[in-house]
Order: sequence, then C-alpha cells, then structure tokens
Amino acid sequence: MTTTLRNRLLLLLVLPVCMLGAVGSWWGYRSAETAAGQHDQRLLRLLPQMLDSVMAPAMAANMEPLMAFSPAIDEFLRNRSGITGYAVADLDGHVLAGDPWISVVVPTTPAAEFHSQEFGGITYRVAVQRGMTAGAGEMVVALADGSDVRQQWRHQLLTHVLMPNMLLVIVAAWLIYWSVRKAFQPLVALAQTVESRSPRDLSAIDESTSPAEVRPLVQSLNRLFGLVQDQAETQRRFVADAAHQLRTPLAALQAQVEAWALMAAQAERQGAAAARKAAAPQPDGLFLPSEQIEKLRNATRRTSQLAHQLLALSRADARQMQSQTPERVDLKALCENMLEAFWESASAKQIDLGLEVAPAHVSGQAWLLRELLSNLVDNAIKYTPAGGQVTVRCGRQRIGGRQGPAFLEVEDDGPGVPEAEQARILERFYRLPGSAGAGSGLGLAIANEIAQGHQATLRLSSAVGQKGLLVALCFPE
Repeated sequence: MTTTLRNRLLLLLVLPVCMLGAVGSWWGYRSAETAAGQHDQRLLRLLPQMLDSVMAPAMAANMEPLMAFSPAIDEFLRNRSGITGYAVADLDGHVLAGDPWISVVVPTTPAAEFHSQEFGGITYRVAVQRGMTAGAGEMVVALADGSDVRQQWRHQLLTHVLMPNMLLVIVAAWLIYWSVRKAFQPLVALAQTVESRSPRDLSAIDESTSPAEVRPLVQSLNRLFGLVQDQAETQRRFVADAAHQLRTPLAALQAQVEAWALMAAQAERQGAAAARKAAAPQPDGLFLPSEQIEKLRNATRRTSQLAHQLLALSRADARQMQSQTPERVDLKALCENMLEAFWESASAKQIDLGLEVAPAHVSGQAWLLRELLSNLVDNAIKYTPAGGQVTVRCGRQRIGGRQGPAFLEVEDDGPGVPEAEQARILERFYRLPGSAGAGSGLGLAIANEIAQGHQATLRLSSAVGQKGLLVALCFPE
C-alpha cells in the first residue's frame, strides 16, 4: 500500500511539472512568434527606404548601381554587422549590388515576400520587394537579418528549450521522489514496527511518533490491540480459574480412586471372597473389577495432569512473565532436582535416567523453568521404551574458545519425531498420529511458551545416531 501511494503521489506531482514544462515551451514559442512578427514589420518599413537608396543605375557592366543609404538603413546594417545583409537585383534576379549569397526570388507582385536562408551557420530572415527605385527604374531589393528570434528559437529548440525542460523534469522528479519518501518514512516505520512485533505483544503504539494524518490509524490499531488483549486475558483467566477449580475435586477424586485401587489389589491377594467384601459396592449392587478400577485410576491421573497443565499454560503466558521480577536460576541444581523427582518413574520402566551437567545460571523464573524441564523429562520417559536411556544436560556453549550462552537439553532414544512434524508438535493439543501412550499434547506447548517468555529458543532435532529426540533450550547471552 505504501509503495502504491508513493507512486501515485509521485505521478500526480510529476505530471503537473511536465505540463508546466510543455506550457512554458509553448509560451516561449508564442513569445518568439510575437517578437518575430515585430521583426518582420521592421523589415517591411525598411524595404521602401532601400528602394529609395538606389539613386542611379550602374555606369558600366561590372559596376554597382549608385547607392545612398538612408540613416535608418545605414543604422540597420552598421549596428548588426555580421548578421545582416542586403542585395539589389534586376528583374531577372541577378544581384547587382550587396551580398551575392542572398538568394533573390523576384516577386510577381509589388507586395513584400519573406523566406529563410542559411549562410555561415546562421539562419537569416530575408525580406524581398519589387518596386520603383529613386533613379534606376524598377528593381528588386532584399534585406537579410540573422537576429530573427523565431528562427533562432527553432534552431536552438533542442539545446535551449527541450534539454533544460527535460533536465528540470528529471531533477524535479528526483526531488519529489525524495520528498515523498521522506514524508512517508513515519508510515514505513510504523509498518515495520507492527510487522516486527511478537504475536503476543499487544501493547499500545506510541501515537506521538506518528504524523497527525496517521494518528487515526494508530488509534484504531491501539483499540484493536486492546480488544484482542482483553479477549486473550479473559480467555486466560477463564482457563486458569477453571483449572484451579478443577484441581481440588480432582485431587480428592484421585485420592479416593487410589485408595480404592489399593483396597482392590489387596482384596485380590486375599482371595475372591475377601475381594467381594472389601471392594466398594456399586449403586446396582455389583462389584467393579480391578481392571476397570485401574482404567479409572489412569483416567483420573490424566485428568488431574490436564488440569495442572492448563493452569501452567495460563501462568506461562509471555505477558505474565514480563510483569514478574526475574531471579537467578541455577540450571545445574534444577537438573539434579529433576533426577530425584523422576527417578522412581524412570526406574519403573527400567530407563537409564542420566545427568551431564555443568555450572550455569540464567535470569528468569525458577518455577517456570522447573515446569519446562519437568514437561520435557516427563515426555521423554513416557515415550521412551522400556530399557531405553534419557539424558538431561545443562551448561554453557563454547563459541570460539569462550563461554557462550547457557543451554538445557533432554535427549532420549525413543521413536523420535519426523522432521516434518517437529514444528507442529509445539502447537497446543497436537499429538503425532499413532502416538503411543496417553497425553493431551500440552507438554511441549507449555515448554515453548515458557521458553518464549525467557527470550529463549526451543529447538527439536533428531538425537545422536538419528534415533530418538533431542530437545534443546538455548538461552540468550
């Protein structure tokens, strides 16, 4: 849009300049026509005096007629020496006196005639008249003047009119383009500001940096940003409130189901009869088998985990993190705590959960980074087959012999993620088709949200040996 407006303004400003140049050229030509008309009138007034200046015919064949110029003729020839000339010819057109280069065309009537003639690089305006002289009878006289404005204008049209006007149009077009580009700079800067914004950055744009003509657009954008931010905040608050309200009853339900499952398992060990006495009765008087109790327990655990993840997702919003005071987080201690927290679940699947850590500290929110690493380790253990390996790493990168930014990595030797799907699994509620195990598709989405809130980058790639998945969190320097 900006380019279209710029070109439109450039066209609308350059066209009038071209039109003014054309009008100026036409006006100059008309002025030259007027001056040339006055010049022709002067030659017409001098021609009768030129006829009167021929006092007597030539006394011999090789001699000129006797001439006596009037003061006006003498002044005309003397003051314009080099660009004027005269000729006296007989009725056959033979020049008897004056400049022989003047072409004398004998008029058929007493009226004066005009024509143009080139000589010595000069275009002359030649006036010719046939009439009675003072003492030599009927003859033909001619006056030539090289100062004709019209002839000069035509001869020098390219160098004195067209070239200057073309140069004027080019310079004006460049200046107009520069001026328009300079005038549109605030609008271009506004477009770049909006384009470079993060999708989560809905803060208002500073109106004072925009011209008055653009401020209505900026105000409309700010109103739109405000509406979208209010809607997002309402949605986030609803998810947080709903997840928070669900946690308490789900926790109680999970505790009862866990106790129920323990009682059912204990009853099965004591025998079928004891199991019927110990199992919780159903409303219809039937007893729930232990397999169904186990399914109910797993469903309750997944529901509790989903509520926990929804609450974590709402709290991991980048805008919420920016409003909190950052703290110094020890990544090494964080990884060691994760080893303790997931040691039991990893051992249950006979997974080798290892650490490769080095001292590293970052600025951020400790509880959010703990949630991020917890999701990554939980996913790795969940999708790694029994007997596999999961490695948690942290430290600082080495760049050119010096310590670079800090990093966190979780690597497993599970089924991995196809390269075409690695970007999509960071979306909320997205799971790979045919994925084994239970999940809601929120773990990596929450980790990605937390990473963006810390201005870090979450990268997915194939693990060493092209087997498994490597999730790396790279912090800014």
